[in-house]
Amino acid sequence: MAERIDRRRAICIMAAAAGLPLLGLAGKAHASEAPVVWTGQALGAPATLILNLEDRTKPERLIRQVVAEIARLEDVFSLYRSHSALSVLNRDGAIAAPPADLVALLGASRIFFEASGGLFDPTIQPLFSLYARHFSAPAADPAGPLAPALESVLAQVGFDGVLVDADRIAFARPGMALTLNGIAQGYVTDRIVDLLRSEGITSCLVNMGENRAIGARLDGSGWRIGLASTEMATSPDRVVTIRDRAVATSSAAGFHFDAGQRFGHILDPRHGAMPERFARMTVVADDAMTADALSTAFSLMSEDEIGRQVERWPDISVDLVALTGASVRYGRRL
Repeated sequence: MAERIDRRRAICIMAAAAGLPLLGLAGKAHASEAPVVWTGQALGAPATLILNLEDRTKPERLIRQVVAEIARLEDVFSLYRSHSALSVLNRDGAIAAPPADLVALLGASRIFFEASGGLFDPTIQPLFSLYARHFSAPAADPAGPLAPALESVLAQVGFDGVLVDADRIAFARPGMALTLNGIAQGYVTDRIVDLLRSEGITSCLVNMGENRAIGARLDGSGWRIGLASTEMATSPDRVVTIRDRAVATSSAAGFHFDAGQRFGHILDPRHGAMPERFARMTVVADDAMTADALSTAFSLMSEDEIGRQVERWPDISVDLVALTGASVRYGRRL
């Protein structure tokens, strides 16, 4: 089913830089003299922890805590768990006594919605569903959904129609629905970082769909993150080094609704599917949620608009690859 394929990131951790294989360890923690590596899933995306620990009695307990926290947050944000808070909200149009994490994430989403002039908008889920239904149908028109159908769905989009407080979340218009795929993985990454820091971890790389480093590696060097335009890339087009920073990448090549690859999953809330602007959009920020949300919004902007936005976010860096292959960088030096 097309809607279940939502991978838009194309970040690969540099295994060689960490000195570790990152495959074949799913769901396990390995304690040895080397760092502890765990791999699993978070919100449908591959998840990885690389932990440097002096206390070798901690890994199994820490991994259990991380897995439990991931499961708890999936019960809030997952589109594919029918009992999740997000699924209940989308199905019923309202939810009473919402989880604090959902209230917090929607509050942050409003900040990014307003700062981006509405380009970051979690209410695009009806648009995603429209394109998925259209191109899943037999003999689907390769030109995409008809204009009346698109206009009808666009009327359901707009984060200004999401009413949020600690007691209730509700939609102002019928047919509205949310997807948090452009921000939730960053939020989950940040919550796992908070958990590990509370346990005294000072050297770790957390990847819950987005990457965030705690401190440096044990030798004092930074964590190296490889950037690529597709998940299938065999080598990165750029490597960034981070300490106590987060990295998020959006790529239009991550998923297309159609075989002709004209209609990508990064949707403009004003118009629907739009021509791709960039091969890769990477944002480095102090936290993964900010990097995640801005990499989504910037993918819909021109280079001039991105440059102006960077002035509003002085602590971020942007590293993008244009469709021509040219690299452009803004903000803090990577």
